[in-house]
Amino acid sequence: MSSSRLGLRLAACLLNISEARRKNVVEKIAKAALFEENGKEHSEVTVLNIFSDYDYNRSVITIAGPVENLVNSVIAACVEAFQVIDMEVQEGIHPCLGAVDLIPIYPLFGVGVKECGMVARSIGASPYVMNCNVTIDSQDLATGKKIASVIRGSNVDGLRGVQAMAFPHDGKIEIACNVESFEDQKPIENSKYITYCILEHHYFYISPQFLEAKIKKLAHDQGIGIIGTALVGFTPQECKDCAEYALREKIGEFWKKREGIFM
Repeated sequence: MSSSRLGLRLAACLLNISEARRKNVVEKIAKAALFEENGKEHSEVTVLNIFSDYDYNRSVITIAGPVENLVNSVIAACVEAFQVIDMEVQEGIHPCLGAVDLIPIYPLFGVGVKECGMVARSIGASPYVMNCNVTIDSQDLATGKKIASVIRGSNVDGLRGVQAMAFPHDGKIEIACNVESFEDQKPIENSKYITYCILEHHYFYISPQFLEAKIKKLAHDQGIGIIGTALVGFTPQECKDCAEYALREKIGEFWKKREGIFM
């Protein structure tokens, strides 16, 4: 059953917190988005995914639900994070601003960026942003930074909508990419971009497969292979589909069940 038939206007928050090494703490923050202190459930909200990285000491918690219900759950999770994460002792290789680092809200169905922004106020809203990280088989940070610079969308020949940095990660170098959705009035006839539509607005983003292939070629030109690619969370369509399923089936802690559910 789709969002239109469910009567839902869906949005998602990819909450970035500065903790990944204590699983119990991360899950406590996630559960704060679902339950009030008295144990009462927040209405029609689900946690779809938790992605944690030990070296970064950073987790991304995907919270989804009707846009009008989402803000209270996100605030509850943020309050919990502020209480349980001590930035005086926090360590990790990823830059961070605080216990709660990013609180972006993305439209999924039946709601636009403008309304998400109004709901979020200073929380912030934008078209959907994915994280796609590619690990190259090298310990040379300078080479990783060079590859990141080439693919960065701010460069003339870079990939539109891509922000990229290079970090040491698990003994190798990881090219960490933000893949931003962008709006265009005309269809882009290019197989490297994927499109989706919300409220008659057409959005595009670079294909994760194309991004991986581009990094693989740039690394190969330096005599380096790649080890693997990690997509943090979901593509926009996957996030919408999972949110619809979880809300229809009333699965709040969806992240615990998603591996066993065929979508």
